[in-house]
Amino acid sequence: MKRRNYIQAIVLAAAVSAMPGAWAQGLGAWPDKPIKFVLSQPPGSGPDNVARLLGDRLSRSLGQPIVIENKPGGQNVIGAQTAAQATPDGYTFYFATTAALVSNKYLFKTLPYDAQKDFTPVAFVAKSPFAVLVKAESPIQSMPDLIARSKAQPGTLALANEGGRTFGGIIARLINARTQMQINLVGYTSVGVAVQDVIGGHADAVVADLASTAQLVRQGRLRLLAVTSAKRVPGWESVPALSELLPGFEMVGWFAVVAPTGTPAAAVQRLNKEINALLADAEVAQRMATLGPLAEALGTPRQLATFLGVEHERWGSVAKEIGLLPE
Repeated sequence: MKRRNYIQAIVLAAAVSAMPGAWAQGLGAWPDKPIKFVLSQPPGSGPDNVARLLGDRLSRSLGQPIVIENKPGGQNVIGAQTAAQATPDGYTFYFATTAALVSNKYLFKTLPYDAQKDFTPVAFVAKSPFAVLVKAESPIQSMPDLIARSKAQPGTLALANEGGRTFGGIIARLINARTQMQINLVGYTSVGVAVQDVIGGHADAVVADLASTAQLVRQGRLRLLAVTSAKRVPGWESVPALSELLPGFEMVGWFAVVAPTGTPAAAVQRLNKEINALLADAEVAQRMATLGPLAEALGTPRQLATFLGVEHERWGSVAKEIGLLPE
């Protein structure tokens, strides 16, 4: 019922934005000036790299610059609030993550924005798998091996992550719950510190996003045990997906473009069309894959709305399963 209401609200918002009004009438030949993409992450981060790749290509197809405005901090809250409060004139969009649009709802009792009311879906961009990794010299060879060793030596192994209430930390908690490992979950101040502790031999394994660790794997400093996507990742076909061990398991980050509610439908539809065309370009998909995320188009804004509704339901179930309470 909640998902249906959410989708109905999105469709209504799109219909309202399409009605003749000041913004729609004043849209003219869109775009006729630079377009802003607000991000919740700092320059040089994974989402920033993907947004700049997309922005560079969109500026060519739209004939206007795409300006990236980084608003990091507060677990995506600052950027999301900035985008939600932007004038819905078709010239400000939000390059959003799973946290901003879905999971923050299950982490915070109150938020200065409402992801289900303040944004109109535009286009899905990519999925960003996470992974379980060990240092290259580790005797642990696979996920079944890690699970077996944890049970044979209860409480002696450490699974590092970026913190119990972060995306990686939540994935670690879910893996622990579903495998019933006897392992210590150790939260760090950042994923970088967690990874370095594994490389240094101070923790046995780590849950981290594939984008930030792929280079270390290629350099022979880390070894992949499994990825958290539903299927094996292109380019890493020798690495099992956790779903092969835990049927139905899928926990990936993702990126999507949304707009402040009330944004003219013509701008939403045009940007959706341009983004989908770029994602279908083999060169763009390959460049994105080198950054870590996997390009994926979901189709129309309405199809993105359906996806977001499913994600809210799934995260609600995960929060209940691992005892995640908003603070």
